[in-house]
Amino acid sequence: MAGKLGNHITNTMDTVHFLLLFSSAVFAFFFFFFFLRSTAVKNNNPPPPPGPRRLPIIGHLHLLTPLLHHTFHRLSEKYGPLVQLHLGSVPCVVASTPELAKEFLRTNELVFSSRKHSTAIDIITYDSSFAFSPYGPYWKYVKKLCTYELLGARNLSHFQPIRVSELNRFLKAVTEKAEAEEVFNVTEEVAKLTSNVISNMMVGIRCEEEEEEAMAVIREVTRIFGEFDVSDVVWFCKKFDFQGIRRRSEDIRRRYDALLERIISGREEKRIHGDTAADFLDMLLDIVGKTDVNFTRDHLKALILDFFTAGTDTTAIATEWAISELINNPKVMAKAQEEIDDVIGTGRLLQETDGPDLPYLQAVIKETFRLHPPIPMLTRKSTADCAIGGYRIPAKTLLFVNIWSIGRNPKYWENPTEFNPERFLRSGIDVKGQDFELLPFGTGRRGCPGMILAMNELVSIIGTMVQCFHWSSGDVAVDMTERPGLTAPRANNLFCRAAPRMNLSPLIN
Repeated sequence: MAGKLGNHITNTMDTVHFLLLFSSAVFAFFFFFFFLRSTAVKNNNPPPPPGPRRLPIIGHLHLLTPLLHHTFHRLSEKYGPLVQLHLGSVPCVVASTPELAKEFLRTNELVFSSRKHSTAIDIITYDSSFAFSPYGPYWKYVKKLCTYELLGARNLSHFQPIRVSELNRFLKAVTEKAEAEEVFNVTEEVAKLTSNVISNMMVGIRCEEEEEEAMAVIREVTRIFGEFDVSDVVWFCKKFDFQGIRRRSEDIRRRYDALLERIISGREEKRIHGDTAADFLDMLLDIVGKTDVNFTRDHLKALILDFFTAGTDTTAIATEWAISELINNPKVMAKAQEEIDDVIGTGRLLQETDGPDLPYLQAVIKETFRLHPPIPMLTRKSTADCAIGGYRIPAKTLLFVNIWSIGRNPKYWENPTEFNPERFLRSGIDVKGQDFELLPFGTGRRGCPGMILAMNELVSIIGTMVQCFHWSSGDVAVDMTERPGLTAPRANNLFCRAAPRMNLSPLIN
């Protein structure tokens, strides 16, 4: 009896062991099955780009500094050329190489064809800005209008006398200060020149006639557009105005609207009596309410603001950086002057059409763009999920292409911090958006439609400043510190002394 009981217990234990082993085998089978399956799924879904650890709610806001492109440059040096960040609740990626710029902006151009709005942009531009509008019928219409009509070759030729006249006024003012051996504010004089050119082309007036009110508004607009608004990125802060950006934006819009309404109403009164000016304002008034897309009075005002901000501040900034670099690099200045003397001489002023015959001057402009792009980062927003460089980029991700960082990358530029225009004489790199090492005007559909006008202006303004004057900042080098904002101007106004190189009286009167 005891033996039978022992055998029964032994058989029961064997059964239990078998069941345990069988259960373990089944568990192991399913465990490895689901593990391998999940691994396969994970392998088919690319990982996100690398980046620093983020904090709850604020994400990486604590890492940011006022000079955002500098911050992103340092992060790319630590984490690689493609960095993922979260600005509050907004996911973003920062690209810092030409290869990534090409993959984002050309290969995946349609995915990244939108731009992110902000509270300031929506308020100041009547929520109707062409520059920030989504890729759609309105954007396509205005892009075509700008490219083939407003900024087409025929119109640029039509307005050339205005640009020549304003440049002569500028040269005359500088000559008077040079003859008096006066140290003067070059920043202010160049800003007046570019503002008067665009103002005259756009609405037929000079900024001085409006007590420089337009210049002040433009500077405030570019500054506030570049400010980081916590209310735009932290979801529970949307209804608050911690930084006063909403209040300041409404004030800027009120002043800009009053200024422009005064100008538009005056023009409409003249048009009633058959007096037209054939400037941009006349062209735009002709199409208000008469196009296949919705083009209202607010759209007209927003488009004029787009032109003012894009055509005055950026050109003035590039000119000021170029002259600052030339003052700090006298050998480069002398070589540029020698080229102009050989090609143009002293019997006439350099003109826009002389650009192709002045390769060294063109190289000076390109080198200025490389080190000091007026807009240091291109921003886009993804409209769909995609994979870039082996990483997953979700829809609604904000993209920053740090062209300031690309221009200082030693992998692509020898001695990148040196101002050396000769590097462009040895390469075929251009500014037209096909060479992703240098993108001052962007690229593709979102590229700047005013590139030809900007390059013509820079050739004539920088060229005549170099041709007509010696420039000096005294015994100290020009400070090259930047100021924060949508654009990247010098932190402090440029004060220096000019000395005439030639007799300008018979040439500018």
